[in-house]
Amino acid sequence: MRHAAASCISDETVRLTVTFQADGETRHSVVAIIALYNGAEFIERSVRTVLAQTRQPDEFIVVDDGSTDEGPAIVRRLAEEFPSIRLLSKENGGQSSARNFAVANSSSTLIALLDQDDGWYPNHIAELIKPFEAGEHFKLGWVYSDLDECDRFGRMRNRCMLRLMRQEHPKTQLSRCLADDMFVLPSASLILREAFEDVGRFDDRLSGYEDDDLFVRLFYAGWDNVFLPQALSYWCIYTGSTSYSPRMARSRMIYFEKLHEAFDNSDMPTLPQWKPIIAKRFYLTVLSEMHRATLLDNEELYQRSVDDIYKIIPFLPLPMRRRANVRMSVMRSYKFSRLLRRLGIFGLLRAGRNLASRRP
Repeated sequence: MRHAAASCISDETVRLTVTFQADGETRHSVVAIIALYNGAEFIERSVRTVLAQTRQPDEFIVVDDGSTDEGPAIVRRLAEEFPSIRLLSKENGGQSSARNFAVANSSSTLIALLDQDDGWYPNHIAELIKPFEAGEHFKLGWVYSDLDECDRFGRMRNRCMLRLMRQEHPKTQLSRCLADDMFVLPSASLILREAFEDVGRFDDRLSGYEDDDLFVRLFYAGWDNVFLPQALSYWCIYTGSTSYSPRMARSRMIYFEKLHEAFDNSDMPTLPQWKPIIAKRFYLTVLSEMHRATLLDNEELYQRSVDDIYKIIPFLPLPMRRRANVRMSVMRSYKFSRLLRRLGIFGLLRAGRNLASRRP
């Protein structure tokens, strides 16, 4: 599937960006891209982590996606000091469209994405580019690394956070890619332009889960991946980040429906079925958000989560569907759920499940 938007960079220009060293080996070029939207608090920090790279990008593009704060002015000031920075502007359309716009206005063979509130360590590009330049992997589509988790000020919470999780790295099984979040962060990745274009770029409809969507499509299309176990970037997580926004919640349901429609292996009944795996994943994710809404005393978030769960329940395996309907008959009411939490009922239920799981 090819993206509908036409690139203003010709195929000939893209080919010319693969330059030749004196020894005859090809050298990839890299474009660094930051999508900016009301990120005045963070943008100078993130831009300076790009400028501090030991292997500088061949192109550096910041896309102002319709910001209404001082973020673009900060970038313009930095561009006066560092002419390698190129600021582009467009109407607000979300991070996916901003990234696609930047890629369309670049020519490098490798794409390095950075979220406006995250940052790269100085050896980020230098390490991620090595597997591409080694040329040892057939159809290598992307290289990614572990990363550190920080707060909104860049203060450390967890080093090498992917080591603390159960996800598979590198990605080798589609069923595991569908069963859980990929945790391949764009800010921790280097993507081959050819692969990016081959699968149709980012889905403009998604402002959340667009990274999972892209990397699942890359994997399914046969593009290989390499994982580097060291942290080469840091990821800032905080309550105001996009991971906790209403736009993220809407995007999640678009992604759920997209996956559920795209992946069907019912013609192979002896294998684990993808559709129930997908439904279970999103049910548990939204259920977790519903619990978080009670902790944050956010009735709007709670009700949205309840509505989303009822959209997912019909696709769950029958035994899980029955349990989910019973659970929701009790927890559908935000006020009643808050009461149960204050009484400690949920804690008692979790303790009971834990005890049951320890029995021989």
